Amino acid sequence: MKSSNTVLIALFAALIVVLSLIPPIPLPAIPVPITLQTLGAMLAGAMLGPLRGALACLLYLALAAIGLPVLPGGRGGLGAFFGPTGGFLVGLVAGACVTGWLARRLAARARGAAQAAAYVLACVVGGILVVYAFGVPWLAVVTKMELAKAALAVAVFLPGDVAKALVAGWVAWRVERVWPMLER
Repeated sequence: MKSSNTVLIALFAALIVVLSLIPPIPLPAIPVPITLQTLGAMLAGAMLGPLRGALACLLYLALAAIGLPVLPGGRGGLGAFFGPTGGFLVGLVAGACVTGWLARRLAARARGAAQAAAYVLACVVGGILVVYAFGVPWLAVVTKMELAKAALAVAVFLPGDVAKALVAGWVAWRVERVWPMLER
């Protein structure tokens, strides 16, 4: 791996840390707070591509696993992976990978507004659907909820996550125009 790739991976892992340390917003009756982690994962995937985006998220999770307080609320350690948010954390890696893969396939071929829409679509699919596919079943198991009830509980996050996808897609589209980073 080239040193420029290593720097980009570390830079985006640091970006995810910064977004994670913005104070989380707890919601009543749901053990998962509103955070900006998924915005960082969407940006990493959309701007770095599938491999580098997933590696940036994996580096972020490795920092959390060794105990550094990089998770929302200043948490860290392996215990966070076994709590209600553990599935969402693991889903960040897969979500960044899928976001990057879709961005490469869709946005790299489009131009103008269609390219911006392609980035947003990649962020929605990877940063929301894939992350939820990991997080909701894990939340259901850990909290002993039915899967449908867990899915309904996290539905309150959808408007905010869609807003994050719009922001990430727009940022990736604007940055790509002046500083192409997607692996071709």
